[in-house]
Amino acid sequence: MKNTKSYLLVAICIAFVTISYGQRKSYKIKNGIGLQGGITQFDILTDNFKTKASTGFIGGMSASVDLPHKWYNVSYNIQLSESKVDIDAFQLGSLSNEFVEYKVFAADISFLLHVKLISNNLTLDVGPMLQYNSELELSDDDKEGYIVSGYDTLFTEDIRDITNFNVNGAVGLTLGVRRLFIRAQYIYGFTNMLGNLNKQDLNIGNSDKFKGNQSLMALTLNITL
Repeated sequence: MKNTKSYLLVAICIAFVTISYGQRKSYKIKNGIGLQGGITQFDILTDNFKTKASTGFIGGMSASVDLPHKWYNVSYNIQLSESKVDIDAFQLGSLSNEFVEYKVFAADISFLLHVKLISNNLTLDVGPMLQYNSELELSDDDKEGYIVSGYDTLFTEDIRDITNFNVNGAVGLTLGVRRLFIRAQYIYGFTNMLGNLNKQDLNIGNSDKFKGNQSLMALTLNITL
């Protein structure tokens, strides 16, 4: 009789544990690979130059993790871009100024947290970004020899060698359904993009330091494969 009670107690405990675990809801975590591409508007926020934002393009890939039981998703992104910015300058002997176009190529890696505002259909995206970029290249080599506005001896080709490694922050919104999304994103540069110019022996006629932070708006179409 004693053994019978013991067996019955064990059976009840096993049944209780089985029912308890069986009632737990399971979640399916989804991984996805995506392609993205779009347009940018790039500027350098600085008091050293008079700048004007210009358009460029951006494209890349993403690896996303969909967490249905969380209030957020995450993604890793790799992007390549060509951005352009105009800087005011003048030709020696000319009575008028004009904007000279520069372009910069960049490759960046970002980790984004996607806060679910309306499920996966509308998310707030925020996260850090590491960037490697080229020098500032004149779009038109004929603009070499122009003098940057606000200076007497600083030529347009003198400001090419900007900082190559930068740390940025990204914030934006993503809207879409199923596998197709549109993302509007703002990227701000925390590091001094013009800092490398301070290491050069530039004759600018004063003791001012170069300081500038990148500002980039991106509108992209994102497709999850």
